[in-house]
Amino acid sequence: MNELNTGARLDGNATTRHRNVSLLSVTSTLAPRVTTSESIDSALAPALKRLRLPQGLLQRVAGIEERRNWDESSSFDVAAIDAGKRALAEAGVRADQVGLIINTSVTRKHLEPSVAVRMHHGLGLPSSAINFDVANACLGFVNGMNLAAQMIDSGAIRYAVVINGEDADEIQVNTIDRLTSDGIGRQDFMSEFASLTLGSGAAAAVLGPADAHPDAHRLLGGVTRAATQFNELCVGSVEGMFTDAKALLKGGMELVVSAWKDATAEWNWKRMDRYILHQVSDIHTNAIVKAIGLDRSRVPLTYPRFGNVGPASIPMTLVEEAATLKKGDRVLMMGVGSGLNTSMLELAW
Repeated sequence: MNELNTGARLDGNATTRHRNVSLLSVTSTLAPRVTTSESIDSALAPALKRLRLPQGLLQRVAGIEERRNWDESSSFDVAAIDAGKRALAEAGVRADQVGLIINTSVTRKHLEPSVAVRMHHGLGLPSSAINFDVANACLGFVNGMNLAAQMIDSGAIRYAVVINGEDADEIQVNTIDRLTSDGIGRQDFMSEFASLTLGSGAAAAVLGPADAHPDAHRLLGGVTRAATQFNELCVGSVEGMFTDAKALLKGGMELVVSAWKDATAEWNWKRMDRYILHQVSDIHTNAIVKAIGLDRSRVPLTYPRFGNVGPASIPMTLVEEAATLKKGDRVLMMGVGSGLNTSMLELAW
């Protein structure tokens, strides 16, 4: 396995500070159907028995009791548009004021056109509003916020919507069908275990100029770092997600520690009031907390109820935590995405 090149000089835009950008609102749409880990165990019972694996792995190993899924009356894109409409209303921003919408969904019904065009149309945005997709596994939403903030800082736009909708239904059905078929061994089963942790959901955020919204939440900036030599450790599609879990965890923690150390030259994130992590599992969360010495009491968890909702998990967790935050609290949004990439972005609440 290749080691991280932590000694290289860091040029470019891997560290960002925002001058005049605030988060005006963030909303989420929960999928209506609850799928328990117990019900997935029941569906996998023949395979678990044949492979001599215990039931309850999702609960005991990943810490996931349930996740959400869409029903016949809902879908990831409609739910994202709903979140976007509520985010605009809460921000007090009209659709015709929006200059940019970035869709950050992993989920897509087709390769083209972009998912963003559906969101743009659904929100009734003007022809002048730029729209495109940003895909970067589970870090897409944070990347989208950072990119929108840079465009606001540059004066190219005034208001931006960052939006996301995820649908885990098809991949879970395909995974369960495959894992209960003949010829699947223990190693095959464990390489697809992460697919069973996924959940569905949607979220949206509105960003705008801080000087026009003094009571909003300032985006201060952050860091991004890459370790793309690990690009084959987690590869997924609607057919399934195949993961080398041990190597992925090791590579991810090395990258997080490296990025955290690099950030200390400009940032002091040791005593944040809240750490909004990408929601994966008990193992992943405990590893990050231990690796960089976070205060465990300041790391809220939503994966026990929602599972891993990909890029939507950070904004969904922020929505859940918002009522407990007070003016002036420091919030760090952070995570690791397949590829590997890590991003850390600070908010002053």
